[in-house]
Amino acid sequence: MNVRRLIPTTAVAGAVVLGLTALSACSTSDAADGGNGDQLKVTASFYPMQFLAERIGGEHVAVTSLTKPGVEPHDLELTPRQIGSISESDYVLYLKGIQPAVDDAIQQSGVENTVDAATLTTLENHGAEVSGHDHGHEGEEEHGHEGEEAHEEHSEGDGHNHGEEGGADPHIWLDPVKYAEVAKGVGKSLEKADPDHAADYRKNTEALVGELDKLNTAYEAGLKNTATKTFITTHSAFGYLAERYGLTQQGIAGIDPEAEPTPARIQELHTIAEKEKATTVFFETLASDRTAKTLAKDTGLKTDVLDPLEGITKKSQGADYIEVMESNLTALQKALGAK
Repeated sequence: MNVRRLIPTTAVAGAVVLGLTALSACSTSDAADGGNGDQLKVTASFYPMQFLAERIGGEHVAVTSLTKPGVEPHDLELTPRQIGSISESDYVLYLKGIQPAVDDAIQQSGVENTVDAATLTTLENHGAEVSGHDHGHEGEEEHGHEGEEAHEEHSEGDGHNHGEEGGADPHIWLDPVKYAEVAKGVGKSLEKADPDHAADYRKNTEALVGELDKLNTAYEAGLKNTATKTFITTHSAFGYLAERYGLTQQGIAGIDPEAEPTPARIQELHTIAEKEKATTVFFETLASDRTAKTLAKDTGLKTDVLDPLEGITKKSQGADYIEVMESNLTALQKALGAK
């Protein structure tokens, strides 16, 4: 695991005290920032949670994201003011295992309506290689076993152990089916937190789940017949997506998108690319493309963007989650030789 991404709990605890102190001095301006006492004050940890809160909450919520556009979520350091504002929230939506600093701050915030998206679906273990070749799309119980041998094979040094115990992979939002499960749970929790607007939350949830169902159908159809099933990525964030659509993700060096691959891993990927007819090394928008370009040069492959959707910026291939996922599908179809 990348040590620079961990923020000591003691530091967070100290910041909580500072944050609460600062909050008492600036609570009036914070309330003004929200701008409306009638709306539910929602804090979201990073973009995938912000998108759900905004789409499901609609006009009844004022959503603040702790992770600003362009900031790599794993690198997030909270300011005392941010930590204080968490405690002032009516509702907090986060995903445990992505941002240790956020996890600690939320745990100490005392907010009653706190929802961990990881509890709304099932998490699985994914290593640098994840294969979904042999499973169908019938149910969540059948997920997560095909890649276990690969996970053991690449577990040393792949860095992909920042989630729950046992190295559970938190990137559930990149599977539209799992993301829809989370959306349903968020909708129910908002109904409970704000029963006066329950009907609207229910309606918005149904609309969003419908969009995610269409996205899933597009992925199933678009990736059904391809020349290869293997793609290489600098950021091993696409394990759930690979499993869902029968693909194989080959991560360069695990969870850290800027990690340097070992010479042995580069040679291994060269062999895999030749054997599996992989064409492309994917990199992401919020991290350097240097590693991807180096590997591509060494192996004679192309490079392209596959966005893990941890944040939306001007460089993103779309204005929101749905649009960027559609762009990702296009990129995968091109790289995999969709027929």
